[in-house]
Amino acid sequence: MKKAIYVMEQSTFNLVYPQFVREEIGESVDIVAEPMSKEQLWDDLSILEDVEILLTGWGCPTLDERLLEHAPNLKAVLYAAGSIKSIATDAAWERGILFTTAVTANGRPVAEFTLSQILFCLKNGWSFVRDIQASQQYPSKPFEVKGAYRSVVGLLSLSTIGRHTLELLKPFDIDILAYDPFVSEEEANQLGVTICSLEDIFRSADVISLHTPLLKETIGMITADHFSLMKKGASFINTARGAIVREKEMIAVLRDRTDITAVLDVTDPEPPEQGSELYQMANVVLTPHLAGSEGEECGRMGAYMLEELKRYINEKPLQWSVSKEQFQTMA
Repeated sequence: MKKAIYVMEQSTFNLVYPQFVREEIGESVDIVAEPMSKEQLWDDLSILEDVEILLTGWGCPTLDERLLEHAPNLKAVLYAAGSIKSIATDAAWERGILFTTAVTANGRPVAEFTLSQILFCLKNGWSFVRDIQASQQYPSKPFEVKGAYRSVVGLLSLSTIGRHTLELLKPFDIDILAYDPFVSEEEANQLGVTICSLEDIFRSADVISLHTPLLKETIGMITADHFSLMKKGASFINTARGAIVREKEMIAVLRDRTDITAVLDVTDPEPPEQGSELYQMANVVLTPHLAGSEGEECGRMGAYMLEELKRYINEKPLQWSVSKEQFQTMA
């Protein structure tokens, strides 16, 4: 039986690898030690000597040369979290270590959160909330709302989460625009979206949802000029990363354009600094980076890695493995 070990943050271990997942993993591999943190592992790297499989998640140690020297038999890292950018190294790739990740599982709740906000924003939900709080009375019907019929939603990047969101939007009578320089017209047609420039999306969409990965090239990609183009009553949702948006420029436009709404699950810095105008603006909705896996949702990531473990043991292709080429463009 192949030997494995759990190494990750212990505060989230039971959420990511719930009991039913651990029981099935324990039937498939020999767990050579009690679950531990990376700090505990660094105290005694000799425990890795016979380990072939690292079962991990948030708090995974970086697989640098020192760690790999003590893990001569390590072949696979099953990462029950998102990006492996902080843990994979040149040394690990040179060793041929196999990485697989639960980024798809972690992306699902982000897409669900995004869908909820898109539909709510299309109803002008946050506008009604702030108006009722301010006036302490209900507005008169008929309401001027777009709703989820013949409205336009813009997705900025057809990344993993962007595509999840696209799938969830398919049952609705919504036209979907997308900005993604890596998606061809042919692929866009297959996906049922219209490829547009950033400017055209901000100019045309009733709701704009940001899913762009944070790369050197995407820092500060969304500027004041983009927000200034937004339609009257339009909404902007950011579940990606705060640094993709030039925050000060966004605030300046939102200050003048009180008709538009920004739903920000991420900011830069995060959380916003004390005294930030974001806390005070009526047309800004702040949520504490909760769109990703939280609470019992985290168990889906461990369950995905259990399925990957079964494939690995049975020498079948892994469904969510990450190649070195994919790693290069990973946020």
